[in-house]
Amino acid sequence: MHRRRATIAAILAVFAVGLALTGCTTVQPWERGNLADATMRPDRDPLQASMTEHIYFSREASSGGRGVGGGGCGCN
Repeated sequence: MHRRRATIAAILAVFAVGLALTGCTTVQPWERGNLADATMRPDRDPLQASMTEHIYFSREASSGGRGVGGGGCGCN
């Protein structure tokens, strides 16, 4: 029983170290252009942003409905 726990602990430790080493990365200068592309911006389409804002406004029946939970029916 003790040997099995030690084996499981060793496997978990190796997994955690592997996860920690692969989780951090450095973006090279030539790769930053891909991340700075206009398609990566959430506000790249003004019409879609306007329509989304209208949906939030209509759902909450007031301005600033984006940060409020619920559907406007009082059933938060």
